[in-house]
Amino acid sequence: MSGLRIAVLVSGGGTNLQSVIDAVEAGVLQSKIVCVISNKETAYGLERARAHHIPDYFINPKEENYDERLFAKLQEEKVDLIVLAGYLKILAPSLIQAYRNRIINIHPSLLPKFGGKGFYGLHVHKAVLAAGEKESGATVHFVNEGVDTGEIIIQRKVNIEPDDTPESLQSRILEQIEHKILVEAIKMLEGSN
Repeated sequence: MSGLRIAVLVSGGGTNLQSVIDAVEAGVLQSKIVCVISNKETAYGLERARAHHIPDYFINPKEENYDERLFAKLQEEKVDLIVLAGYLKILAPSLIQAYRNRIINIHPSLLPKFGGKGFYGLHVHKAVLAAGEKESGATVHFVNEGVDTGEIIIQRKVNIEPDDTPESLQSRILEQIEHKILVEAIKMLEGSN
């Protein structure tokens, strides 16, 4: 079984990126991260890439032709799978069409609940607690033209504790679920490759 050539797109700290890097380096995944791309120049995820000698690119979304430049970079790196790991920018429909069923996203809720525009990071966990939910979790799904509406690949739950804050819930979901299911989803896709 051959691995996939993966591009990881990040906008922030890149802890999910780190979980994929660790899985590749440990031999859990047969794939290779061929590049890390960010729409934010100061994203710590780019530093993580550099620390592991993975080519990293900042593509400025304020400049013209952002989508074309992103697409060109993915083509140049011969990417098989695009992993959105805390990437806070909507992809162009043309890119989604070109990589149909080859783009996955990790989302910090049990989709379809608490997904869509405005639901990212702590906003999700605040909304979950405000709604009085008994459980939450994370979802890895294929990316389609909607926001967080693509087919679910894998989903896992945690119980919400009475003393949970948005921060404690975010931390628990990240450590106990997100870092694990993102790697599991990539492994599943390697198997179907």
